[in-house]
Amino acid sequence: MDVVETWTGRTACALQAALRMTNEEFAARLGVAVRTVATWHADTSKAPRVEIQRALDTLYETGGEQVGRRFALLSRTAEPAAQAQALRVAIAVVVRGSDVLLVCRRGAGSLRWQFPAGIVKPGGDAEAVTVQETHAETGVHCAAREHLGTRLHPTTGALCDYYLCDYLAGEAANRDQLENLDVAWAPVSTLARFIPLDSIYEPILTALEGVA
Repeated sequence: MDVVETWTGRTACALQAALRMTNEEFAARLGVAVRTVATWHADTSKAPRVEIQRALDTLYETGGEQVGRRFALLSRTAEPAAQAQALRVAIAVVVRGSDVLLVCRRGAGSLRWQFPAGIVKPGGDAEAVTVQETHAETGVHCAAREHLGTRLHPTTGALCDYYLCDYLAGEAANRDQLENLDVAWAPVSTLARFIPLDSIYEPILTALEGVA
């Protein structure tokens, strides 16, 4: 069995493929969020945190001989088979008065502060995911008002659907502490302190002009 000194997104995806697991199954076995696994598919160079490295070690070591053989083959290819799974993300731009809801991701580099988002499963409804994941991450109930557009994200390569959403109820709180460091309502007028404006999808900025 090959020894993995440091797990990366590429080798983690290779292990997932060797185990023949879906994103949901793999995330459950590792004790991480599904979006974490999706991030490894989007950025194969990303190295998981130390505790996840240990969980990957355990899953690999207990996988058995057949899994070890498949992993050895997949991990030597430039792009593992699991990489072929498309990544689609629904993103919520939730407005409350003159504020917009943000989450602070763990280990997200220049994209640390972001709008709430969730992975859309094949055949899933992006608008429904927008509402559901916003509540799951932040405790905030919202309703999608307008689809702002779709693009391939220039940093992650994910296919992103953006929705302008209205706040309905709920206190903003960090309900996904494994993935996020913080949750905050940010005044639209100070959004540039959290996210560089040149990295924000232009239709979002246009939509927020009326609430600043």
